[in-house]
Amino acid sequence: MKLIVTATAPELEASVDPRFGRGAYFVVVDTETMRWQAHENQGMNAAGGAGSLAAQFAAQQGAEAVISGDFGPNAYVALAAGEIKMVLLGPSKTVREAVANFTAGTLEQVSAPTGAGHHGGHGGR
Repeated sequence: MKLIVTATAPELEASVDPRFGRGAYFVVVDTETMRWQAHENQGMNAAGGAGSLAAQFAAQQGAEAVISGDFGPNAYVALAAGEIKMVLLGPSKTVREAVANFTAGTLEQVSAPTGAGHHGGHGGR
């Protein structure tokens, strides 16, 4: 399964970034082979619509699920429309831990937006 984890740096040992739309990096992981690729989040500093841009990236990557700490309303709608599962990072500290926790089935899947969203990159988490 192709999974995306938001991260603070472009590596498996990086800390998980709790922000979906404004996270620094997206680490795309194949959960069966543990092959991965990191991508800088091009929408991180967008004036608006960062969650939608991030969801678009996830769809383009063919991700089946995304792990992060927060999914605002725009991100939620866009990911749900693409049938991409949204999963909260829970106790995961690193990207590798997030993937392991996901594979073990210990993380919570989201069924509604988890935050109000942030506008213009100001005051985000």
